[in-house]
Amino acid sequence: MAAANPAQLFLGELTCSLCLDYFQDPVSLDCGHNFCQACINVWWDGLKTNFCCPECRETFSHRNFKRNRQLKNIVEASRTLRLESTNEPEVRRVCKKHSEVLKVFCQEDQTPICMVCHLSRDHKDHAVVPIEEAAQEYKDQILTHLETLKKNRKEVLTFRSNEEKKSQELLKKTETERQKIVSEFQQLRQFLEKQERFQLAQLDEMEQDIVKKRDGYIDRLNEEISLLNKLIYELYKKCQLSASEFLQTGKGSESLPWIDPLALSLTHLTGTGSVPDTIRLSHRADVRRGDTGQALPDNPERFDTKLCVMGCEGFTSGRHCWEVEAMGLCAVGVARESVSRKGRINFSSKDGVWAVEWSGEQWCRAPTSPVTSLFLIKAPSRIRVYLDYERGKVAFIDAGKGDPIFTFPTTFFAGERICPFFRVGFRRLSGLFHPSLGPLKQGMSGHPSQTS
Repeated sequence: MAAANPAQLFLGELTCSLCLDYFQDPVSLDCGHNFCQACINVWWDGLKTNFCCPECRETFSHRNFKRNRQLKNIVEASRTLRLESTNEPEVRRVCKKHSEVLKVFCQEDQTPICMVCHLSRDHKDHAVVPIEEAAQEYKDQILTHLETLKKNRKEVLTFRSNEEKKSQELLKKTETERQKIVSEFQQLRQFLEKQERFQLAQLDEMEQDIVKKRDGYIDRLNEEISLLNKLIYELYKKCQLSASEFLQTGKGSESLPWIDPLALSLTHLTGTGSVPDTIRLSHRADVRRGDTGQALPDNPERFDTKLCVMGCEGFTSGRHCWEVEAMGLCAVGVARESVSRKGRINFSSKDGVWAVEWSGEQWCRAPTSPVTSLFLIKAPSRIRVYLDYERGKVAFIDAGKGDPIFTFPTTFFAGERICPFFRVGFRRLSGLFHPSLGPLKQGMSGHPSQTS
């Protein structure tokens, strides 16, 4: 490869690599490369950070450059020398064949020739122009192409600047999204930790409550067992007496307290493991449909189209239970004190009545939506109604066998008074009530008679 021309190397050092022309107001970057001030401003247009050198691609955080006055002076001096050199006669621009100065340009062969070549046979019929005119024409074409290239470069620089802006915006959005995700998951972790502590604390309280109620339940059973053991021992001693002594002391069965084993197995209904303080049932009330009508006042408490009665004392808290003995078609349960008593009445939990109906034979049903039918081998003769106000529970069990019959879904009584509810069919309905129930409200629809 031929050695580079020193003059060309010198001119290369005086030329901006962006505009490919002599430096105009040259400036130096921190990396040592020089550019026209206008060219580097166009290159960095729109950037706010990451300013890079067009040659070595070194990146700077700030728009920083220094004026290179020394290089500017060298460029000006070089231009002066070039102008002076153009006034000197050209060297070695002669025809190699005729040793004449190359003064014309053959347009057909696209080469400079001398006048002798022009008159020769090879170029006689070719169109020629003065060499300066041909050079100027080509220079104009080059300058036109140069302007096009500069315009294209500017468009590429603008496109690159816009893409870098978009990239910076996307990176900024990515960082914002990253911080958002980190923050949200941190909040989620804090929430889950809080919920974990809360749930564990609830379980601890539940365990303590279960243990407390279990201990109370066991204590109650131990008391009952002790009482039974005592009674068994007393009866055993009486059986050892002679006939005359035994008859003088009495059979002893009248003083035995009544212990209902079913009362101690209500846990399968309450789900709390606790036993109500008072389970024994008393205050018997008989309700039946008579054959003779009664002229009773149509007061607001009376049902006018259904054969129903309600307990006059209701409940707004606590746990309560009572038993009902029934024959024939009838219904028993609880109802809101505000339940409708006039006109057509639908007895369902939606209307404020939680009751079961049975035929007295093989079936029992609850007026739910849809109706729940319970086919039994034999309908129970005694039904125990259980009400847990705070937990919103209404349940029914076979008082004779202790088997569960039906439990309504949990409801919310909203502080309203809940009363015992009875609907009489064609036969006698009698109830054994908890002492807290009191007498039934007087009056029924139709022509019933009532005793209590």
